[in-house]
Amino acid sequence: MVTKSEKFLMGKELPSVEVDGGLTRKIMGYDGQLMLLEVKFKKGSVGYAHQHFHSQCTYVVSGVFEVTINGQKEILKAGDCFYVEPDALHGAVCLEEGVLIDTFSPMRLDFLKK
Repeated sequence: MVTKSEKFLMGKELPSVEVDGGLTRKIMGYDGQLMLLEVKFKKGSVGYAHQHFHSQCTYVVSGVFEVTINGQKEILKAGDCFYVEPDALHGAVCLEEGVLIDTFSPMRLDFLKK
């Protein structure tokens, strides 16, 4: 299994993976310590509540999202960001179609297996 991406990655050439209804994920770059993804949401799509041992920081490129982290809810729009500490229960509902940029440390090995 490859544990790091190429140095230069052209977004239009990278494959997208359908995750759940209305969500697609594209791995943009990674090594063992870091991973960056583009996640596209259709309006009404849900990133169901989950948790993982990774630190996560997410930037809202476009759209409007209701994000919940450990029971605290916030509405986020383009230019906003959220941080998820390891093992925190979190999820998102897309209120207006949009794009998130997710970063994880360490990388999400489980995303490479799918």
